[in-house]
Formats: sequence, structure tokens, C-alpha cells
Amino acid sequence: MKASDAIAEVLSANDVEYGFELIGGMITHLVDSINVLGKTKLISLHHEQAAAFAAGGVARATGNQKLGLALGTSGPGATNLITGIADCWLDSYPCIFITGQVNTNELKQDRKIRQQGFQELDIISIVKSITKFSHQVLYKEEIIPVLQQAINIARSGRPGPVLIDIPMDLQRAELPDSVMDYLVKEEGISDDLSQETIIGDKFNAVFNLLEKSHRPLFLIGGGAINEHNYNDWKRAISKVGIPHISSLKGSERTYADSGYYGMVGSYGTRTANFAIQHCDLLVVLGSRMDVRQTGADTSDFARNAKIVQIDLEEGQLENRVSADVSILSRCKDFFQEHLELIEIASYRLNIKSWRDELDSHWNENYTDEYSEWSISPFQICRLLNISFNNRPVHYVTDVGNNQMWVAHSLLLNEQQVIHHSGGLGAMGFAIPTAIGVAYAAKCQTVILAGDGGAQLNIQELDIIARERLPILTIVFNNQSLGMVRAFQEMYFDGRNDSTYWSGYSSSFSSIGKAYNIESFATARLEELDEYINKFIREQKPMLIEILMSDARECRPRLAFGNPIDKQYPIR
Repeated sequence: MKASDAIAEVLSANDVEYGFELIGGMITHLVDSINVLGKTKLISLHHEQAAAFAAGGVARATGNQKLGLALGTSGPGATNLITGIADCWLDSYPCIFITGQVNTNELKQDRKIRQQGFQELDIISIVKSITKFSHQVLYKEEIIPVLQQAINIARSGRPGPVLIDIPMDLQRAELPDSVMDYLVKEEGISDDLSQETIIGDKFNAVFNLLEKSHRPLFLIGGGAINEHNYNDWKRAISKVGIPHISSLKGSERTYADSGYYGMVGSYGTRTANFAIQHCDLLVVLGSRMDVRQTGADTSDFARNAKIVQIDLEEGQLENRVSADVSILSRCKDFFQEHLELIEIASYRLNIKSWRDELDSHWNENYTDEYSEWSISPFQICRLLNISFNNRPVHYVTDVGNNQMWVAHSLLLNEQQVIHHSGGLGAMGFAIPTAIGVAYAAKCQTVILAGDGGAQLNIQELDIIARERLPILTIVFNNQSLGMVRAFQEMYFDGRNDSTYWSGYSSSFSSIGKAYNIESFATARLEELDEYINKFIREQKPMLIEILMSDARECRPRLAFGNPIDKQYPIR
């Protein structure tokens, strides 16, 4: 059996449905074998960075149930994958990256030279700090065991990316047919996500604190939302009325119903930040509580509360914020224990006045703060809520003002998901990630990008058109890099070098048409409503450019040094 054929079989056996690549000489054997087998659909993109983001989109869309795959040829193909790998690493998504490499006899190995073979590059050393496992194959006998080991590692514990670098001569090497026998013996993949956890007494202590609390609050992070029992737990706490908020990553799958008050932090809702600062018990689930959540002064974060932190990574506990109770555990274990408790008929918490206070605060403060602009981001998000009400849809944001407008103002229902580049905050994320999301989610997908972020991988509109994917691309065109421009105006006396070009901007609707995508430009909500509903009816690629040159900031937002309940504009 040819080694590349065996690799294709292993990917199929591990239920890798989709892969993304930009063809290059050193991966031709791999691409050919995967396509001939036909079990993993390979989609050719125009840039390896886009392929890496698209692979992450598969894992994101499936709640880490499916493994993303991207391939890159040696040298520049491999280095172009790096931003997407880092995004998966920081946001904890299981993806396998396979790079081609020059023939083994062309490797420089220990020679004191920079390069031996053409496009030879030591990608393993480069990605070691942003992968759970990375390995260059040097012997044909290790190809399949190492590949399966990498896949298992990507999925285990805290998920993340892995990378295998395979020289071209080993890809075409002959392996004994028995190399695949392990798949039968082990009945396919090992997908063990279990981790020894501390439960019992510590969880009971949390439940006792909840019972005694008059102002409890859950902070839901990205480490919570992909657990298989998260939605059951979310329904249960909403039913019994326990208030909850989310981090940026936690907001991706936290739908808006009773007791949910939105995202916390610098660009969060005023009510989420009020709740943090006025609760008497804060239970943090799978969130690292970074500076955008807490503000710069961590001693003033949750100033009146006992803090409980639950996380599967020991280094995240007692990190920026000192908790009163720290528990090393997967959130799913807490959810299971708490669900069993909530199901007891007598389970009650004496928190009605706290809920009433938060509801009142929400009704007064969750408002349109952009009413003087020509078109309001708050109203755009409200229109999306109405148009896609009770429809399954995956939203994908880019990075910048557009992301924070959406994170603050777009409210999900239980059938909907939103995807953010969280820890890395990579511009250029949205368009290629949406390609992977659309394949894996098998439903309508909406890109929400700024004009700056859209430019970075705009070439992938061609793939959306070619594949006829049901993706709506919305570009918020404020003719500037708005978030950094606002920062410059605050701290550099309005000097906006590199962020504003005297009104110059591309015509994104013209670019969309050039890629054979039906495209529109508008500055009116009524027209936007019409176009969105046309997309919903027709389910084919569409691009809408929203012209909003006066949109220059996020409201509310936190100035550095202020506590999180003192967002600008001050109320």
C-alpha cells in the first residue's frame, strides 16, 4: 500500500469529512490519494492561511466533534498555515495540519547550513509553541502510528492543533497492507476526552454557596460551551432563573433567554458588567478572565463576590484573578452534578429581587447608543435577529469594531452559533472560516466583516462562488480601520496614520460582482432587510456592503484603567 493511500484511509477512519489545501509539489501525493479514495472532501483555496482558518471552521461548527484538516506544501506553504494554527491553539480547536517536505536525502539535518533542498524549512521548530504535538516523519514505518497519535492528541483533554511534516519520498513509499490492521483491532479512533477531576466535596461546596447566595452569577467561558451537556445545563439554569453572562468565546453558543445578560468586559453589555460588580457569588466556567473581561485592576473585578473558578487547565487557576474556590475539572462534570441537583423538585434559590434588579437594568441600558449615526450597528444586529429568528444559522465575525458590535448586540437563539477569533484576534479570519463552517454546519452562514478584515482574505470569495455555498457576506465599510483609529483619536490627539485614508476604500460590492457573487451596496436598513430576506429565500452566495463612513467606535467601551462598570459614555 502506498503511504499516501494509507494516510487517506486513516483520515477517513477518523471521520475527517473535509480538508482544505492550496496545491504544491510536496503534497501532490497526499492530495491525489485523498481525492482518489473520496472519503474526505478536499477543497482547494487560494491561500494556505485561508485553508488553515477553514479547517478551524469545521471544528468550530461541530463543537469539536469533527476534526479540521489543512494541508500545505513545504516552505512558504507551511509558513502560510501558521496564523490559522495559532488561532486553533489559542481558541482550543482540534485540527490536524499536514505539511509536505523535501525528500529525506535533501534534508539539511545537522549540517551547519540554512537550507539543503529547495523550499526546505524546519516547520516543526516554528510551530512547536502553538501545537499540542508536532513531528517530522523520518521513517516510513512511523507514518501511520504517528498520524493516529497526533489525531488522538488533538482531541484529548483541552483540544488543539497538531502538525505532521512528511517528506515527499516517504509519502510515496510502500507500506505493508497490515499497517491498517490497528483500525480494526482498536475499532477506529481513540476519542477519550476524559480527565481525572476533583468532584464531590468541592462541587458540593459550590452548591452550598449557591444556596446561600442572594446575588449569584455564572460567567460562561469558551471552555464550557462545547461540552456535550452544556445546552441541557443552560436550559436548566434559565428555567430556575439563575443569572448568567458570558465571555466573548462563551457567547458563541450561549443563546439569549431568561436570565442571560450578554457578554462581559470592555465591549460587553452594561448589564453584564453591572452584574459582575454587584453579585455576591461569581462562578466562572472555563474562562481565563483576561484583561478585556476584568479591566486592568483585577482587585476591583467582582468587588463584592466570592469567586469560584472551574477549569480543566491547572495553569489557568489562580492566574490573573485569585478565586476563593478553584476546581481543576472539566465543566461537563460540574454541569452533570448541577443538573442532577436542579432536577430535584424542591430546588429553589431565593434570588427574585436580584433577577428583578438585573431585568430592570437590562431594560434601561440595553439600548441603541448609535442613534445619531447614518446607520446603527445596533439596529443592523436587531434586523439580523428578526430576519433569522428561529432559523438555524452560523455567524462568523472578523476582528475590529464589527466584531464587538456583533458580540454586544446580536442575540442568538438555540439553533444559532457565532464564531469569533478570540485569543489571537486575527483579521482576515471571517471569510475563510465561514467556508469551513458552511461545509460542516450544512446551514446558512453569515459573514460579518469590516472593510479592513475583509481585505486580508478577500480572494476566497472566489471559492464561495465556485462552490455555490449558502454564505452571506456582510461588509461594514466605515472606510477605516475603525477600532485602532478610535484608539488613536483617544490617545494620540487624533493622529490616525495607517488607519484612515481620507475616505478612500474599495467598492466591495464591485469586488463581489467580479467574483460572480450577487452583490449590493446600501446605507439604508430598509434595503438591508430586503437583501437579507432575498438571501434567506434563495440560499445562494450574496454580498452586502453597508456604507457607514461615520461609524468610528464601539459603544459602550472601556477606557484603560477604569472598572468595567464605568464604560464610556458614562451614564
